[in-house]
Amino acid sequence: MNWSGKRALVTGAGGFIGSHLTEQLVRAGATTRAFVHYNALGTWGWLESSDLRPHIDVVAGDIRDYHSVQSAMQGIDIVFHLAALIAIPYSYEAPGSYVRTNIEGTLNVLQAARACGVQRVVHTSTSEVYGTAHYVPIDEKHPLQGQSPYSATKIGADKLAESFHLSFDLPVVTVRPFNTYGPRQSSRAIIPTLISQCLSHETVQVGNLHPTRDLNYVRDTATGFMAAAASDAAIGKVLNIGSGREISIGDLAQMIILLTGRNVELVIDEQRTRPKKSEVERLLADNRLARTLTGWEPQVTLREGLERTISWVDSNLSAYKTNVYQR
Repeated sequence: MNWSGKRALVTGAGGFIGSHLTEQLVRAGATTRAFVHYNALGTWGWLESSDLRPHIDVVAGDIRDYHSVQSAMQGIDIVFHLAALIAIPYSYEAPGSYVRTNIEGTLNVLQAARACGVQRVVHTSTSEVYGTAHYVPIDEKHPLQGQSPYSATKIGADKLAESFHLSFDLPVVTVRPFNTYGPRQSSRAIIPTLISQCLSHETVQVGNLHPTRDLNYVRDTATGFMAAAASDAAIGKVLNIGSGREISIGDLAQMIILLTGRNVELVIDEQRTRPKKSEVERLLADNRLARTLTGWEPQVTLREGLERTISWVDSNLSAYKTNVYQR
């Protein structure tokens, strides 16, 4: 797709993936509007320090409020919907917040997109909707399992997106990223948690070491979103965006220890372990459909991506509370 002249809206643009996607759209030539969560300080999340900030039209609002979503969508061609509550441990404590943000927020986006006549909605799912793999690699036909309140609300949001395509012919593509990592990710995720502790302490607090994850560098994930938006063949489909490789948390931790050059000890912290039936034991993407329909494929190796992420975390270590378990 020639992005020059295209008008794109990114919800959740101040977040980890959203900020990278916003910047990639700007670099590609798209006229880009960033919908960020309103807060009393008036900050724009990771876009606050972006070199491309002067080229981004930032709108503050609340994804739970239909009118602010519809207002932000005026004059937009393509909507990338990333706004969500994402932390799994906190979803055990505040499931209602996840329903209001992830399900009702998605409904607001879909209704506004229909009212505004947008050309494409790219809706963000998550590999967590699959739960523990029944088979690997996991394709898009794999059963959905709500093993946490977070994943249950994402399943609900995915089904709303599906229903708006089937009921109203809304041009929706659902992108299902596996475990994205890279610069700007908070310590609610495993990789920045491991890196920041390695760089700060002699011991590293971890949860379960045996589950496996399919890790995808954030630039590759953002490229997958854009490829999905550009493909007419992807309309109405769900696309896995994953590397097609898996690694256990224990092996990942050892790889990070090696790359940081630190001599640290791994210590199991029970509060970091999920409830037994809620733990997703294995994730491994079958990304063939995304490759076939969009031409997308990951470019950054795990080692290269980890080296970039370690460098970024090392330069921004003050942003991490390494003595606190961030839910």
